[in-house]
Order: sequence, then structure tokens, then C-alpha cells
Amino acid sequence: MILIILTFLAAFLLSGIAAYYSVIGLALIFSGAFWPVIIMGSTLEFAKLITASWLYNNWQKTNILLKSYLTTAVVILMFITSMGIFGFLAKSHIDSTLESGVNTVELKTLSQQQKIAEQRLDYLLKRAGNPETASASIDRQIQSTQRELAEINKKRLPLLKEENKLVADVGPIKYVADVFFGAGDGALDKAVRLVIFMIMLVFDPLAVLLLIAGNISYREKYGNKISISVSVPKSTKRRRKTIQAVKESANNTVEIPKENLVTIEEATEPANKKRGFPRRQTDRISKYDEAAELAFKEKKD
Repeated sequence: MILIILTFLAAFLLSGIAAYYSVIGLALIFSGAFWPVIIMGSTLEFAKLITASWLYNNWQKTNILLKSYLTTAVVILMFITSMGIFGFLAKSHIDSTLESGVNTVELKTLSQQQKIAEQRLDYLLKRAGNPETASASIDRQIQSTQRELAEINKKRLPLLKEENKLVADVGPIKYVADVFFGAGDGALDKAVRLVIFMIMLVFDPLAVLLLIAGNISYREKYGNKISISVSVPKSTKRRRKTIQAVKESANNTVEIPKENLVTIEEATEPANKKRGFPRRQTDRISKYDEAAELAFKEKKD
């Protein structure tokens, strides 16, 4: 019983999380109708679970047309859910990539400015020659260039810290990219897409299959037995007969396998019922002359 409860719990948790990711992902794809898409996606996710459970429990007695349509609908809804999950995870990766890209661009710009300032400083120092004999104009330019370099380094420091943090965040997926795709350009994006596809393949399908597995376990444990209540009078000596009684409890409740259930014949008979063949009715003698002209005329002695 605990395993059945855990199976249903895992199925509902997976379905709920998958539904959340899918609905948010679909809403991001169709951002022009955010709330209508959320309502539609939530309703479809709930209907998908109910349809999968209903199909399993009514598979044998459902006609082929309805069965085919509902099965196709569940498969398509699983695909839509997986696509929504892909959109959600891809959006989060793109956001982190954009942040890292902006940070990288700023660092490159500051690096170029630093390089130009260093070249200008070298040129000014060469022109100045001996600092003691350098002109005041060159001295002012040298000091201005040095202040510019200090300002550039001051700006680069927080950007470098942020860059190191982003590198640490994408470190695990970077190792995956190195293993499967090498260290070339675009390897990180390929690795991210591979991980997202693997999550898609096991997220929502696993939730639906766990729901069906829970139905199977519940049906095997409780679906093949039914309970009937049999009341037996204490004064009756002859007991009722049953076929393959599985279990009889103290409250006179008998559990019988459903496939072996047959009509139970009453062993007790009414007390006033007579056994044997019925006795023949003796010839009655009427006091009326039935052959007379008038009916009900008494016979003459």
C-alpha cells in the first residue's frame, strides 16, 4: 500500500513540476497572451493525466475510434509539455548567456582602452626622455594617461569578479561540452541542448507512465476482489455454500475473487414447504345436478 501511495505521489509531483515548466515555457513563447496561455496549458495538463488514467481503466470496453483518438491526444500533449519544458530551460540558459556576453563585451572594450592608454603612455615617456628635463605639457599628459589607466583598472575589477562567477556557474556544463564536443566554439550551446533533450525525454513521459503504473498496482491489489456481507441465522444448522471462499472474517464478511463469483443458492428452505410429490386431488362429489337444464339445481333422491 505504501509503494502504491509513493508511486502516485511521485507521478503527481513530476506532473505538477512538468506542468509548471511547460506552462511558463509556452507563455514565454506566446508572450502576447500570457494568462490565456497559462490557463490553457494548465487545463490541458490536468486533462492529460485524467485521460491517461481513464484509458488504462477502460481500455477493454472502449471502442477503437475513441481509444485511438485519446491515445493520440495524450501523446501529442506529452510532446507539447516537453516542448514547453525545452522553452523554459532554453530561456534560462539564454538569459545567463546574454549576461555573460554583455560582461565579456565590456571587458573587451576596457581591455582595448587600456591597451591604447598604455601605448600612449609609452610614447609620452619616450618623448619626455629624462623626467627632470621634460616639459610641463608632456608631464601633464603622462599624469592624465596614468589616471586613465587607473580608472580603467578600477572598472575592470568588478567585471572580472562577475566573469569568474559566471565561469564557475557554467563549469559543470562546460566539462560536459569538453567531453562530448571538445573545446571549440559553440560546444557549450551544444552541450546545453543535449542536456535539455535528455530532460525532455524522461520528465513528462515518466510522470504519465508512473500514473499508469500506480493504476496497475492498485488494480492488482484491490481490483480482483469484492466484499459481500452474508447474514447467517444462529438457529440454522445448515450453512450456506460458497465456491472458493477466500477469507471469512468475524463480522460474516466473505471476500470472493471476482472471476469466481457465482450465484449463491440458499441452503435454508421455508419451514412450511412440503417435500415429495404433490398429492393427487380426490374426485369431489357435488350435490348439484350439473347435467340438469337449470344450473345449480339440487338432485332428487
